[in-house]
Amino acid sequence: MIRITDAASEKIRQLLEEEGSPELFLRLGVRPGGCSGFSYGMGFDDERHEDDRLMEINGLKVVVDENSYRFLDGVEIDWRETAMGGGFTIHNPNAIATCGCGQSFRTAAEAGKPEQC
Repeated sequence: MIRITDAASEKIRQLLEEEGSPELFLRLGVRPGGCSGFSYGMGFDDERHEDDRLMEINGLKVVVDENSYRFLDGVEIDWRETAMGGGFTIHNPNAIATCGCGQSFRTAAEAGKPEQC
């Protein structure tokens, strides 16, 4: 299960409204890359694929491809405002290591493989 906090949900709704396309949904994904092995992807999309899981989270339509879901099951997405601006944060209980910027991670299954920095 993927969790999106109220703060993140509100920010996503605001961004969707700015896009002006009510048919868009939030696409979450994972791809190889980054310092720790995998990097997160998050954006709006209007096209579903055969291997996508469609979920409704806090009233938002969210899709995740089947391959990414195994890395994202259990994550919490939050929105944090700071003096320097704001940004989404991802807490992933599947990650055993993350890079300093928090945009890439490594799982236990990938722990024996060399880092790609």
